[in-house]
Order: sequence, then C-alpha cells, then structure tokens
Amino acid sequence: MIEKRQFYINGAWVDPASPRDHQVIDPSTEEPCAVISMGDQADTDAAVAAAKAALPGWMATSPEDRIALLEKLLAVYKGRLDELAQATSMEMGAPIDMARQQQVMAGVGHLTNFIRAAKAFDFIRPLGDHAPSDRIILEAVGVCALITPWNWPENQITLKFGAAAVAGCTMVLKPSEESPLNAMLFAEMVDEAGFPPGVFNLVNGDGTGVGTQLSGHPDVDMVSFTGSTRAGTAISKNAADTLKKVHLELGGKGANLVFADADEKAVKRGVLHMMNNTGQSCNAPSRMLVQKDIYEAAVETAAEVANGISVDLASKEGRHMGPVVNATQWGKIQDLIQAGIDEGARLVAGGTGRPEGFNKGYFVKPTVFADVNNQMTIARTEIFGPVLSIIPFETEEEALEIANDTVYGLTNYVQSTDGERTNRLARQLRSGMVEINGQSRGAGAPFGGMKQSGNGREGGAYGIEDFLEIKSVAGWAAE
Repeated sequence: MIEKRQFYINGAWVDPASPRDHQVIDPSTEEPCAVISMGDQADTDAAVAAAKAALPGWMATSPEDRIALLEKLLAVYKGRLDELAQATSMEMGAPIDMARQQQVMAGVGHLTNFIRAAKAFDFIRPLGDHAPSDRIILEAVGVCALITPWNWPENQITLKFGAAAVAGCTMVLKPSEESPLNAMLFAEMVDEAGFPPGVFNLVNGDGTGVGTQLSGHPDVDMVSFTGSTRAGTAISKNAADTLKKVHLELGGKGANLVFADADEKAVKRGVLHMMNNTGQSCNAPSRMLVQKDIYEAAVETAAEVANGISVDLASKEGRHMGPVVNATQWGKIQDLIQAGIDEGARLVAGGTGRPEGFNKGYFVKPTVFADVNNQMTIARTEIFGPVLSIIPFETEEEALEIANDTVYGLTNYVQSTDGERTNRLARQLRSGMVEINGQSRGAGAPFGGMKQSGNGREGGAYGIEDFLEIKSVAGWAAE
C-alpha cells in the first residue's frame, strides 16, 4: 500500500493539520492501492498564505527566468514518464500503454507549447499608433486555485500550471481525490526544478471540502476548474461573494456529423474516438449524427467496431479499454444504458453489466445505440462512459439543428469531403472547438467551450492570457 499523507506547502512536504485518511481505489480490482490524507481549512489556509506571500517576488521575476524554470521542469518531467504512467494507470484505470502514450505525453506537449508561446509573448504592448504614450500591461491575476479532474490528470495539471507559471501567478493545486498520486509526483518535480517556495502548493481533498474552501477563499484571486457542469455551477456561486475570476472547463455532449460523402474511415474513427479513455473525455464525440443515405451501413460498422474492442485490466499492456474510474460512475453508466433501452433506442453493441469474463472491477461494455432521437436521456446527458448514440438526419440544416440542440458547447465534429459545407458548419456549430475529417487541433490551439461547457480557454498563448489581468497605462515614458 502506497502511503502519501503529506501536502506540499511553501516548498516543503508537511503533515496535515488534522490527519484524515482516504483510500485510493484501483478501478481494475476494486481494491485500495494507496492512502492519502484529506485536507481541512487549516491546510487550505496555510497553502493560500504561502502562495500569497510568494506572489510579489514571483510576479517581479522576468518572463525569461520563469521560462527557464519551466524548461527545467519539462526536463525533470521527461525523466519520470513511466513512473507517472504507472501511477495514472493504477489510480484511474487508463490502460498502461495508453497512459504512457497519451496521458503523460499530454503534459510534455502542453509544457513545450507554453514555453514556445511564452518566448513570443509580449507582456507590455502599445495601445496603437494613435496613442504613442499608452501601454497595455498584462500582469498576473494573483493567487490561483487549480482544481483538476481524474480523467486526464497530467493533461489538466500541466495546462493550468504552465499557463499560471508563465503569467507570474502563484498556485494552490487540489487534484482529484480519485487520482492524487500523479499530482504528488508532479509536486516533487516542481520542487526538483527549483521553483521558489510558495509559488506552487498542493493540498489533497474533495470538492465539498478543500475545493469549496479554495473557491470561496478571500485571498484566492482566481479559480481554474475542470470537471462537471454541476460542480462548476457550485464553484461559480461560491466564488461570487469575493468576485474572483472563475475559469471553467466543463462537460460536453459532442456531435459528430457524418455526411453521405464522408471518407470511408469516418464512422470507425468516430467510434474509436468515443471509446478512447473508456469514454471519459469531456470532448468525446458521443452523438454520431449520420445522413440517412448511409445510415444503416454506418450502424453496422459502428457495431462491428465496438464489438471488436477488447476490455481488460489497466495494468496489462496492449490496445484495450480499461475500467471506468469508480463504483459511482459505473452505476451511473449502467442506469443510463438501461434508460436508453427503456426509451426505445436500438441496442446494437454492448449493454448493461460487466463484459464477459469479469466479476469485479468497474468495467463497462463498449456500447452503441442506434435509432436515437435527440430528446432521449442518452442523447442529452453527458454519460462519461463508453456509450455512443447514433442519430439519423436527412439535411445539413437538420443536422445543424440537432447538433446545437444541447446545453453543452465544447467540441463538435464534421465528416464530409465538401469543403464549403465543412467550413460553413464550422462557423454555425455552437461550440468552442470544431474538428473536421479527423484533423486534430494544432499545438497551442485554445481548448474550451461555450454555454454549459464553461468559459475561458486553455493551451498556448490563449491559456496564458486567461491567467493575466489587463492594465491600461497612460503617460508611459519613452524608453
């Protein structure tokens, strides 16, 4: 049993003020794999105080010095990739090969992109030729609470840390209590890289405890949160009394519009994308909208692809799907699959219960429903599991109406060889991101949504800007 009860506060590992054990469960076995301590108000206050005390000095460092420390961190991070992957796989269930290739490498990508963006970032800018003595200064927001989820832990920690560090902010990280081990390894890396004490702090806890304490804390200037829309709403309300800046990256119910002229791999690509990370991605293409000309063929292909996906222990090497994160998520997904059946959707792959050969572990069958309409529960709810809903449409206008008929607005996808159509839909789809014909967004592209998918953007220069305040100066002396 791994024991990691301490918190990282003011450059040192410290004991909790009032120890309260929490077991981390391996979702493949349902057995405890580690124990951490949950923080209380005294721990939160100590971490925030350390960040507040470190803020003036850190803000005063040059961007070049902050970039140099981020480069050191990236080198340290690259030296501990397998250790990170092992921890991530064990605590949240990503298959070990997927953890190595996707989960931890996301952190390498984001830190690299922040370094590149920071080197080209102007923190002091002229207003314009019409006002030669005016300057716009971009300066750190201040003390930032970083509240990260369990589903892509390194991805979210590095997206927030990298941007905040470049901006000159100090931080308190509360990682998910479901996947804290990788975050504690990250804290060790920050320490090894030589960041000044207090710039980065870590306190473990849950959302109702440390999360609430941070989002309402009078000395926290900004909250950057990734998680459910429900939790994002609660954080916004709690933060309102202190009028702090709140950045939210929340849920999604992405539509994948597959037209009759889509390439032959479009349906397979969409199913595999949906099932990646066991469907536990906010930007998953969970609603596949298929034009009626190719609808039945697409349903057949989707079922075949889903039935071909193997499910196995996260610790095993190979290309398979692991478990979902915990018993609560497993039960919710089972209820939603049953709701799909009860409401008349056609089950063409998967279904309720564990896959064959498993009597424990939070394993879910790769599931595909056809003949779904957009008013069904499975079409409107973010399931956060390996469940795909296929919805038929006839015209482009109908597809657009269905796609936009959701409270969410994170990522939508379009599959068509008609460039005018894909560009037209990219402008009309109400989401923060659109991906066309399997083309991934480029390095440093902004990640974020609209509507109940949240606000703000992460990644590259756009992510750095979210951790900055804009100061307007008149009468700037010529240099």
